[in-house]
Amino acid sequence: MAPRDHDAKEKSAKYVLEDYEYRYYKELKEDSGKIRITGSLFKCPFCSSRGHKREYVLKDLLHHAARLSKSSGDISVREQARHLALGRYLKKYVVGRDERGSISSSRNADVSKGQLFVWPSMGVVANIKTDLKDGRHVAESGTQLRNEFTTKGFNPVRVHPLWNRFGHTGFSIVEFSKDWAGFRDAMAFDAYFRDKNAGKSDYRFFEERGDTLFGWIAQEDDFHSGNPIGHYLRDNGDLKTISSQEAEERRKTSTLLSDLKNTLETKKADLSEMKTKYRETKSSLQKLVHEKDLMIDAYNAEVKKLEDVARNQLDRIGQSHEKFMKQLKDQKESLRLEEELLGKRQVSYEGERKRLKHDKEMIDKAILEQRKADEKVFRLAEQHKKAKEELRQKIIKLEKELDAKQSLELEIERLRGHREIMKHIKDDGDETAKKMQEMTQSLEEKEEELDDLHALSQALIMKENAANTELQEARKALIVAFGKVTSRSFIGVKYMGELDNKPFLEAAKMKFNKEEAVLKATEVCSLWESHLKDPNWYPLKTIQVGEEHKEIIDEDDEKLRELKEEYGDEAVKAVTTAYMEINQYNPSGRYLTPELWNRQEERKATLKEGVTHLLKQWKNLKRKKD
Repeated sequence: MAPRDHDAKEKSAKYVLEDYEYRYYKELKEDSGKIRITGSLFKCPFCSSRGHKREYVLKDLLHHAARLSKSSGDISVREQARHLALGRYLKKYVVGRDERGSISSSRNADVSKGQLFVWPSMGVVANIKTDLKDGRHVAESGTQLRNEFTTKGFNPVRVHPLWNRFGHTGFSIVEFSKDWAGFRDAMAFDAYFRDKNAGKSDYRFFEERGDTLFGWIAQEDDFHSGNPIGHYLRDNGDLKTISSQEAEERRKTSTLLSDLKNTLETKKADLSEMKTKYRETKSSLQKLVHEKDLMIDAYNAEVKKLEDVARNQLDRIGQSHEKFMKQLKDQKESLRLEEELLGKRQVSYEGERKRLKHDKEMIDKAILEQRKADEKVFRLAEQHKKAKEELRQKIIKLEKELDAKQSLELEIERLRGHREIMKHIKDDGDETAKKMQEMTQSLEEKEEELDDLHALSQALIMKENAANTELQEARKALIVAFGKVTSRSFIGVKYMGELDNKPFLEAAKMKFNKEEAVLKATEVCSLWESHLKDPNWYPLKTIQVGEEHKEIIDEDDEKLRELKEEYGDEAVKAVTTAYMEINQYNPSGRYLTPELWNRQEERKATLKEGVTHLLKQWKNLKRKKD
């Protein structure tokens, strides 16, 4: 191989190695959680992915990365590039924080002891993406950000989103632990964003920030700012320098040691006092034990004396007991006989009681059935009365028409009679002939008028029936047409008997959160829709208005009372309105009936209104097309 070709090949391999190293280094920067296991234990993210799950301290992991980054025949270019990127990342981001360890090392990381920080340590996250929902800005929860930062090894205690009257401000406060470890985590948090060109200075410099997340450690200028960040920091933290915090901790430690020393001296004095009291108590106890022994001996002698007296008393009591037991046996036998007699009477009384209870239940059922039957009979009577009134009006109308027809027929018969009379008149004079001719002519005109009236009546009846049929079909066609239109125009279709769910939803929102309110309102509406379809539910009562009887809603109905107590008057109004509509349009089937409806005036729309509105919409549509 020529030297030039060899050099070109080496140069190409170098470029490939550098390209792979940059790519893997970028992956490590974007997801630092791949390396750290705990505070002091690490893993190789590239070897772990192949099943080599070994734990390293930082020094050993650096050695591992250096060993596998060297060129060797057993190591591929990709493997070499991975471990070069790992060593580079550890030296830049991990060694400076974990090996120096203490807060004094933070001074080398561009931090001075006189610099003011918010304590306990806090970070600021800015440019959080928000969305506008229901007039307020919302964003992801603080828990999601906390989990993300935990994965990156910053160990936040919590993330608190900042809100104002417009909703989420796009800022959050990251709180760390109240010790030096928390401060180190906050500094690592700040360095992470600075390395990504997303620190505080970058946030202030860039006007077009896009979706980039910015972050920094909270310091003096943040603490004194007049925005929500400053308000939160002042309410939850203080400004301190590293020196003052170290001095405060030393003071607390000194105070704690002093308190412990004083406590130890106090405990020693208490122990000495307790030893003295122990010796005194021990001597007193020994004296009490001796006195106790003497008392026990005296007690035993007294007990023996009492036992002898008690034995004599027991003998006398035993004799009296035998006599008393005999009397009890006699009384027991007498009571047994009385019990048997009472048992027989009890059986008889129990049977009589059950029979009376059964008769009472049957009477109550009969009264209830009779009451329902009376209500049905009353409703039928009202319906019959209404139908009878309609029939009476029709009869009066027909009688008037019949009277007119009969009057015409009588006039015709009268004229026919005159004609017959005139035929038998002997006088053949011109005057008689002339009268007869006039009467005949008048008779023919009346007969023609009667025929025309009859024909006109039949034609009008047929025309009215046809017109009614056409009107009904036209109305049905309009209902179908408007039923397909989703716009809220003032002419539309209303399903009579449909339950309005708005009052239920509004009442549920007063008791539950938004999601539970929707579910609860849907459940209750479904229940009441089943009640409305139930023919056995009859929440009406009849009252007398003048000489007529009228059915109105019974406000004392048990179901309506329960609904009013739980969901209010508006819900009751929605149910009763739907019930009256079903009774009016479909009392037997009790299903919803579509009706052409004037939404503006809340009434049944006329056919003319429906046609006019439909023509207006057609003209508007035609005008837009033209």
